[in-house]
Formats: sequence, C-alpha cells, structure tokens
Amino acid sequence: MKNNSIPPYKKKDKYVSFEARFTAQHRHQLSIKEECGVFGISDNKDAAALTALGLHALQHRGQEGCGIVTYDNVNFHLERRLGLVGDNFTKSQTLEKLSGSMAIGHNRYSTSGRDTMRNVQPFYADLHGGGVSIAHNGNLTNAIMLRESLVKDGAIFHTTSDTETIVQLIARSKKNMIVEKIIDALWQIQGGYALTMLSNDMLIGIRDPFGIRPLILGKLDHSYILASETCALDIIGAEYVRDIENGEIVIIEKGELKSIKPFPIRAKRPDVFEYIYFARPDSLLEGQCAYEYRKNLGEQLAKECGVRPDVVVPVPDSGVPAALGYSQAAGIHFELGLIRNHYVGRTFIQPSQNIRSLGVKLKLNANKSSIKDKVVVLIDDSLVRGTTCHKIIKTLYHAGAKEVHVRIASPEIKFPDFYGVDTPTKKELLAANKSNEEICEYIGAKSLKFLSLDGLYKAMGHEKRSAESPQFTDHHFTGDYPVKPLDHLNDDKITQLSLLSLASNQ
Repeated sequence: MKNNSIPPYKKKDKYVSFEARFTAQHRHQLSIKEECGVFGISDNKDAAALTALGLHALQHRGQEGCGIVTYDNVNFHLERRLGLVGDNFTKSQTLEKLSGSMAIGHNRYSTSGRDTMRNVQPFYADLHGGGVSIAHNGNLTNAIMLRESLVKDGAIFHTTSDTETIVQLIARSKKNMIVEKIIDALWQIQGGYALTMLSNDMLIGIRDPFGIRPLILGKLDHSYILASETCALDIIGAEYVRDIENGEIVIIEKGELKSIKPFPIRAKRPDVFEYIYFARPDSLLEGQCAYEYRKNLGEQLAKECGVRPDVVVPVPDSGVPAALGYSQAAGIHFELGLIRNHYVGRTFIQPSQNIRSLGVKLKLNANKSSIKDKVVVLIDDSLVRGTTCHKIIKTLYHAGAKEVHVRIASPEIKFPDFYGVDTPTKKELLAANKSNEEICEYIGAKSLKFLSLDGLYKAMGHEKRSAESPQFTDHHFTGDYPVKPLDHLNDDKITQLSLLSLASNQ
C-alpha cells in the first residue's frame, strides 16, 4: 500500500523542522483564495429566512457551500451545507433551527477546488468576551505567513481557509473588548476582503483599506443589512443606503449604527472585475447598474475594434450586455447565436479545468438558424485560459458560421489575481504568454481584438487611468497590485493547506 505520509527533509544530514517541511514541500500547492457572497441582518424576527433569500440572490458568487449563523440573545445557532442555498435552506425544519433576530450568511466559492465541509462558512468560535462568527469574501495575501507563525506558536487549525487565520488572530489578541480584538487582528492582515461578523449583540461589517472587495449597507424597516451586492437587498424589499467605505468598520448594536475608521486613509480602488464580470447585472456599483457599465464596455469596444459582420453574438450570459452595447454602437444586428442551459453553473468559477471543459459542452448550444452562412462577431467579457473560447468557436463553425471574429470587452489578462478571483498562474494565462496573433490562431478565430486599458476606463466614466492613483484595482491587466501578494512571491498555484487527506470525511 502506498504510503502518503511525508518524511522530513534531510539537510546536511540533519532533520529540518515541520515548519520548514511545510514551507518547502507545500508552498507550491497551497491555496486559500475565495470569491464569495456575504449577507448579514440585525433586529428582525425573520433573520434566518431573510438571510437565506439574500444568499439566494448572491448564489452567482459561490456554489460550493453555504451557511447561516443566528443569535437569539443567548446562544448562537449554526447550519452549514455543501451545495446551493435553494437545496439546503428552503425547508422550514432547517430554518426553525436558526432562531434569533440577528444573522449572517455565506456562499462559498473556493478557487482551490477543495469543497470540503470544514471550509464552509460562517465560522464560529467561543472567545474570551463572547462568541464570534465570521463570514469572509476575498483573500488575504499574507495568510500563509501568518498561519505558519501561528502554528509555530501552538495554534491549532481546523480548516484550510484564510478566514480561520482571522479568527485565530482575534482569539489571541490581548485587548479586552471584542471590537478592539477585531481591530487588533485587522492590523495584522493584508489583502482584499469584506467581512460580516456576529458577536453577542453586535452585527459588524468590515471592508479592506482599498475597498477591493464589495460590501454595501441596506435597511428594511428597522433592520440594518450588510451584503456583497444590492441584488440581495432587492429580493427582500430592502432599500440601499450606501456602500461601506474602504477601511471602514460599521457596528450595529441595539438598532444603532456606529462607524469607525481605524486605518490610514487610502484612495478607494474597487476590483474592476466586479464591473466586468462578477457582480450580478442588476446590482448597483457606485450608484449605477453593472448592466450599464457592461453595455458601455461593448460600445467602447465597437469604437475601437469594429468589424462589419452579419450578426453580433454574445457568449451567454456574461457577454450579453457588452454585445448589446456593441450592436447598438455599430448598428449591427444582435442575435442569440448561442443558447445557454441555465441549470449548469458558470464555468469561470468551477474549481478544476476538467469540469470547465465538461461545462462548455453541457452549457451552450449553437442556434443554427441565427448563424448559418453568416459572418459572426463573438463578444465575451474576458479571455483567461482560452479553452472555453476555443470550444465555443468550434461549436459556431460546426453550426455553419462563415467566419467568427472575437472581440473581448476588457484588456488582456496578463497577471494572476490574489484577492479572490479565480485566475491561474501567469504561466497559464494565455495573454501573458502569447501574442494576439498566436491567441487568435489558438482559439481558431478569424480575428481577435481586446478593449484597450484606456477604453476600459472611458467606459467606466473616467477620462483615462490615473497613473499616480488608479481608480480601480486592475492588476489583472497592469500588474499593479495595491497590496503586495506576500504569500505568492513565486508564480505558484497554491492548492492545499492541510496535511489531512482530502479523501477524509471533512
């Protein structure tokens, strides 16, 4: 039988420490990146049910797991499940377990592909001063370094999520009050993050100093709400109040809201991918619908990269707004040349390449009547690996398209993400390693063009990108990381944090 245990490395005939083994052998395969959805509500007798509805609206942000924690003024109640919100939190017997007027919820999306129960959030811990539950959207860029230090100091980790690092730091703080402990922990972490937390009678919302990850504030009668997107407010009939500011902590206690800003003031830099892809089209971003931003991207794309096809065809669903904008600006007929099966998840946020490849076959079918014998311009929001685009183009040609020209409503993605979006390592990014001509040949298109970086900023309502103080976190295109990715000094794809077998019941 194969022995999967890891022997210690020998160095100059001496055994090195666990920490050294951990770093040397596993740093190349560790991952703690997540792009998720969070929701929180205070002072509402239907807190659990409303949280479930909010998570349902945020389902596009993560499909691997979901969970809800409630507080009834005495006890916390926790239910976590693998899979979709609609499959797990629609039954009355489940919601009845979640008593209390305060709640937070979480949809999980793991870029590591490890959909184990132990990583499903929210997390809960009994700490000195009371219980704390936390739900996290984003990714810490120094979590591995912190984790190694904490493990060396005797900390015991039960998950492979960077969120547990935050819990450990809060628990180890010498401060007296819970909020002080949280602030103490926040001073030690780096990255792009949005947090919702429950602690005794408090609902807490936190956004990273650059505002990379989104978090908004809403209100339903006397109840305050925290959520990743405004679509979660719409589903329960709540009103949008404002965005949580970058570096802001909001504390809701006994119906009152308090705001504190413990960090040095920085210029806000939200992740541009929220505008391009991640946010639901009907969600508001800086007061404007994501749908309108994406139409603007398509209009700008038509101005820069026009071609005279017979029809404009989007890659559904994320490419539809940009394709509409392109069609209107160019005066070219719009057609749904590809029909999507909506009962299959988004390929971009699936955890492994073999699933992505299978997903393309399951998700899309060509509408032959719209594209046969026609010159097609295919519009998509982004191009990452190129494997999906290649298969789509092949599908269109098999359906009878005369020519397929590809136009991408964002610049070339040349750098990996470390703040929570699933992009591969630089060596796997198509645009980082091939010229546009080589990419065009690889995907099998007649021609290929990307939106320029300046065009992206124009579509977002800015004259141009500010070199001194960029308006967005746009490292995907520029390599300009507002927070240094300390855990990723080499171009390695990290996939595992624990030595516990993935086949174990987790």
